[in-house]
Amino acid sequence: MANKNKAGSRISAGEQRLNLGLSLLRGNALFSKLTGYIQVLSGKNMGKDSAYVYGDGTICVNKDALLTPEQWAYTIAHCKLHLAFGHFDAQRMPGYEKESDGSFEWVVSCNKMIWNMACDIYISKFLRDIKFGSPTCVNPVDFFAGNFSDEKKIYQYLMEHGYSAGGTGALDSLSGRNAFGYNSFGTAKGMDMHGLEHPRVYDVKRNQKNEFMSNFAYALAYSVSSVVSEAGGHGAVNVRTQTGSERAAQWFISHYPLLGGLAAGFLIVEDYGVCNREEISIAAVDVVAGEIYINPAAGLDDEEQKFVLAHEFLHAGLMHHERCKGRDPYLWNVACDYVINGWLCDMGIGRMPDRGLYDETLKDVSAESLYDRMIQDFRKFSKMDTFRGYGKGDVITGRKKGGKPRQAANSSVASLDDFYQSALLSGLEYHISEGRGELPSGLIEEIRALSMPPIPWDVQLGNWFDEYFTPLAKYRTYARPSRRQGSTPDIPRPSYVRPGIPEHSRTFGVVIDTSGSMDKRLLGFALGAVASYAEAKEVPYARVVFCDAAAYDAGYLAPEDIAGRVRVKGRGGTVLQPGVDLLEGAEDFPGDGPILIITDGWVEDRIHIKHEHAFLVPRGRRLPFAPRGKVFYFEE
Repeated sequence: MANKNKAGSRISAGEQRLNLGLSLLRGNALFSKLTGYIQVLSGKNMGKDSAYVYGDGTICVNKDALLTPEQWAYTIAHCKLHLAFGHFDAQRMPGYEKESDGSFEWVVSCNKMIWNMACDIYISKFLRDIKFGSPTCVNPVDFFAGNFSDEKKIYQYLMEHGYSAGGTGALDSLSGRNAFGYNSFGTAKGMDMHGLEHPRVYDVKRNQKNEFMSNFAYALAYSVSSVVSEAGGHGAVNVRTQTGSERAAQWFISHYPLLGGLAAGFLIVEDYGVCNREEISIAAVDVVAGEIYINPAAGLDDEEQKFVLAHEFLHAGLMHHERCKGRDPYLWNVACDYVINGWLCDMGIGRMPDRGLYDETLKDVSAESLYDRMIQDFRKFSKMDTFRGYGKGDVITGRKKGGKPRQAANSSVASLDDFYQSALLSGLEYHISEGRGELPSGLIEEIRALSMPPIPWDVQLGNWFDEYFTPLAKYRTYARPSRRQGSTPDIPRPSYVRPGIPEHSRTFGVVIDTSGSMDKRLLGFALGAVASYAEAKEVPYARVVFCDAAAYDAGYLAPEDIAGRVRVKGRGGTVLQPGVDLLEGAEDFPGDGPILIITDGWVEDRIHIKHEHAFLVPRGRRLPFAPRGKVFYFEE
């Protein structure tokens, strides 16, 4: 029988064991200090894998895995040690050489599976030596006769002795045991290190470093000092004093459930060099990277730190980066600042710094409504002083150069946006159920709105058609009399007619990817939706261009005829730019005609489109560039 947590939601037996394993980790002097961003997923998303880790610090765990609490503690510690030992770093991986300028250049192809196995062997030996948790893998001492002192030596030994991922080679020949695969020492059925094809490189000149390794050094010193102090009859020793922002983040986790989940998911960066480079006066948030930047030179006290962190948490949790939707990013940021600061002042969280945007008269006004007001007086609001600085928004929407989003590359893993929404919704339910204080009604409404299901893609596509093709109004005319009524046969009556439409004036363009990578069934489903909406909006013809390795002009087709003319040709890579150029250069295609591009996302380069346009892409795929037009992800 599954138990329930305080919020009333059911917790499975597997989740209970996972939570107990996390408690064991938190009770350990070493592993309680190691960082990592745990995402709890189901077996539907992870299959038979117990856990795996990404170089950005994301640790995905399978709540349905049949592990004991001790095995969960071992498994998560194993993943954290991959980060702590720098196993994703270019300078530690075989196949990289350091150049004179401090950069790293790939010179020899590294066998990622064997490197993963070498790191797993090293960690397995480490965890057995310190006797932590209950191992879920074989003992490397029983199967491996090489040197355990260095991952590269283990890697070299495996490569020299001809080990293969299929389970035959060095290890089997040494032990005489049954064959096993490279996953025998890790936490997943396959590789438990994901993203090794993009190793992490740190620029020494910019004072970049692996924060996970730095944190491990601190955690190791802390655990040793704690053991020595307790053995001598003293309490645990703090090796490093927490900063103000760390204390503030910990306060949210411990005392304020509404924002505690969000606080646990962010990396707080207090680096004057980073803030100076990004022009951050007090604070800013990069939602894609999952980082909040606090300028240590701002001189914030503890109460101001709480206010600023809560401000940035709400920017992320309320999806302000996604809700911008074509608005001016800075002005939208200012509108959101006014709304958030008003809520925080009402909630009594910390103290707002002097530079915070606040207006008593703007209470109970949504960010969207406030933006509409501001756009009428753009000059007044165009240079407001946000937490990032004068005339700059504190929500960083553009990825920094060389940056990487802190989210899993596997499409089955929940994104950071999903995490932000879930954390805020869960925090609200817990906050209300535990009676932790009153919240502004506007904030509750916005958080509740996050739980509403998204608009289906076909409805979104229909709305897109509505923007360009308004319904044609009928009008009465005596030029074409209607049937006369039987009671008054001598009286002619007007007939309803539609206005005349100039040929090709009410039309749109369709560029269809017909390469071999397109799924025929999904393509037909998408074209059926396009045809039905075009017919419903009384669009008589669409200008169609087919594209695979070349562009083919099919001319104007009735919407219902488009699907019947499509043939998936499968002629190599897809180049859609010639098809777009052909359409935009056609003399009989209107200059304001919108263009719909249907593709699977496997295109060779960015597409430059002058006309208003939108993309129709199968769900689960992504375009290899940031599109200017709307993107609809279709599915059956």
